[in-house]
Amino acid sequence: MTLQQLRYIIKIAETGSITTAAQRLFIAQPSLSKSVAELEKEMGITIFNRSNRGVYLSEDGTKFLAYARQIVEQTELLENEYKSAPPPRRAFAVSSQHYAFVVNAFVELVREYGESKYEFTLRELKTAEIIEDVRTYRSDIGILFLSNFNREVIRHILQSEDIQFTKLFTAVPHVFVSKDNPLVGKKSVTLDDLKEFPRLTYDQGVKNSFYFAEELHITAESPKNIIVSDRATLFNLLIGLDGYTISSGILSSDLNGDNIVAIPLESNETMEIGYITTTDRPMGNMTSRYLEHLNSYIANYTL
Repeated sequence: MTLQQLRYIIKIAETGSITTAAQRLFIAQPSLSKSVAELEKEMGITIFNRSNRGVYLSEDGTKFLAYARQIVEQTELLENEYKSAPPPRRAFAVSSQHYAFVVNAFVELVREYGESKYEFTLRELKTAEIIEDVRTYRSDIGILFLSNFNREVIRHILQSEDIQFTKLFTAVPHVFVSKDNPLVGKKSVTLDDLKEFPRLTYDQGVKNSFYFAEELHITAESPKNIIVSDRATLFNLLIGLDGYTISSGILSSDLNGDNIVAIPLESNETMEIGYITTTDRPMGNMTSRYLEHLNSYIANYTL
């Protein structure tokens, strides 16, 4: 298997035709067909099914294409990194669960950065991906929470990866709902109060253990459930479907407007929100400054 063969597979999948792909790749069609056949034989799978209208990916081919794209994209990143002009210096990267206060602190950090060229990264991710980003140094810091429910499992994972957790603050559970939700006006709500409303939770992908959930009481009975992948969609569904999600209660009107309301949830749980870093690397100045912004925003915020 060669990188060139992977590029061939991608081009054929994009065009749906070996003839068209050969023209765009500036190679003879028999050579392209032979290369695909050799790759299929080497891998022991059929990548493309043939029809009168062209070719289309088989089930195995669809999976193979996903891996091929990853390899080619990573190769292109390497080539761009070392063959082109020097890229902007990476200033700071953070991976986080879906918290508005993480974004607010990030905005302040970027605003005060005085260089003419830079590269900042903010990734809102699944819990397992946050840990992986920090482990592989893709991010300088990760933001997630611990609770009585997940603490033992998450801490065990972090310890096995030589990652440390440092608490930022402890939040009392709240539910986020639309300002027009019938629950608005109550001093607090219970889990039973929530059963008639759709529960919105963040997708955790293939590692969808309850311990990786971003929401407390994830095992509580809920007849109506909607799983989303991003914060904007979640807030839109809170408004459109009178749904709810369980979180820290810290909202940002700058980012989310005034359409979402936080109501205290009667619960014996708390959210210990903190940051994770590797134990073998000293904290950089940008990370320290980001944490200052983060702590400042949290300290000055009133629910």
